[in-house]
Amino acid sequence: MTTRSALSLSSLAHRAPAFPPHSTPGLARAMSAWAKVPMGPPDAILGISEKFKASTNAKKMNLGVGAYRDDAGRPFLLPSVRKAENALAQMNLDKEYAPITGIPVFRELATRLAYGDEVYESIAERLVSAQSLSGTGALRVAAAVLAKFYEPSSTIYVSNPTWGNHNNVFSAAGLAVQSYRYYDPKTHMLDAQGMLADLEDMPDRSIVLLHACAHNPTGVDPTPEQWDDILRVVRTKNHFVLMDMAYQGFASGNPARDGFAPRLFAEMNVPMMLCQSFAKNMGLYGERVGCFSMLAASAEEAARLESQVKIIIRGLYSNPPVHGARIAARILGDPELRTQWHQDIETMSTRIRDMRALLRSHLEDTFHSAHDWSHITSQIGMFCYTGLNPAQVDKLTRDLARVFDP
Repeated sequence: MTTRSALSLSSLAHRAPAFPPHSTPGLARAMSAWAKVPMGPPDAILGISEKFKASTNAKKMNLGVGAYRDDAGRPFLLPSVRKAENALAQMNLDKEYAPITGIPVFRELATRLAYGDEVYESIAERLVSAQSLSGTGALRVAAAVLAKFYEPSSTIYVSNPTWGNHNNVFSAAGLAVQSYRYYDPKTHMLDAQGMLADLEDMPDRSIVLLHACAHNPTGVDPTPEQWDDILRVVRTKNHFVLMDMAYQGFASGNPARDGFAPRLFAEMNVPMMLCQSFAKNMGLYGERVGCFSMLAASAEEAARLESQVKIIIRGLYSNPPVHGARIAARILGDPELRTQWHQDIETMSTRIRDMRALLRSHLEDTFHSAHDWSHITSQIGMFCYTGLNPAQVDKLTRDLARVFDP
């Protein structure tokens, strides 16, 4: 039957009517169905990289790239990742589909990393998890579950500012997006008082997005004491927490330290979801490795939630890719490779701290700026919120272009 169908289609192809060269059937009779589609704005983050690539300046430097680079500005392949990939290559593994929720051993190792062994053991039977397409994919799954099943609210509150793609992800799933105070532009630090006040003023059982560590884009994180205050208000108001953790280990060089917030909230049984990414902390940007997890009230509830998560994932991307998750699982599950990985992330986080100190030193000591630049070294992670306004950034970009253009 297959052969006959193929032959029939082939015959039809030979009998297709001829059209003038470079013409499209039907366009003369009717307007294109897409004629009124407007041009969309360029991505605020990726647009910077596009401008960078288009520049012919030999001394150009991309300060907007969301990926780690070595001293020469080149992509950095972690030694632990190289070793894990070489080991996997010797295993002659197949390329069959992963289960809808991903590779089981990866899910366990990823969530153990996030919550810590002790907390993980206490919540394991109530924990729903799924391998995702990096952190963005985890957020999209979380948003879909919330939009479909979370009855108390269809609005999610995000920090002001937040990662530029959060609004896109949540809006696409049908959630309304509002913000709460987070960054104080005067002090370049956390507006803890404003944040807590806004959490208090939200309707009970609101959905709140929290950045677990290395807040994107400000680099400003709550202290452990401030996390305790946030937890207190969240519990009092019965809010639902969606936690975004894209930088565990990469932020401070210590995965346990960076996992303080999700560990704290899970230990206190706060209703929550967690979205993990292994793009930054393992350099697996193009492999799209992430994990979605959520805490249920019971094992029975977890089973029901997992069934719905599977249905949502099946409709979004069906199954996650296997290669990157195998690399991550190999690193997390092999003591020698895990030790190497800890060394790798310490190397990256130390270099970023050194770059912060060097930038501040140049501004204060080399250029004798009278401005207070202490926030550069007090912030954490790969992003620096300089305090420069858009006009100053544009002027700096133009001036440097004039200086360095041949």
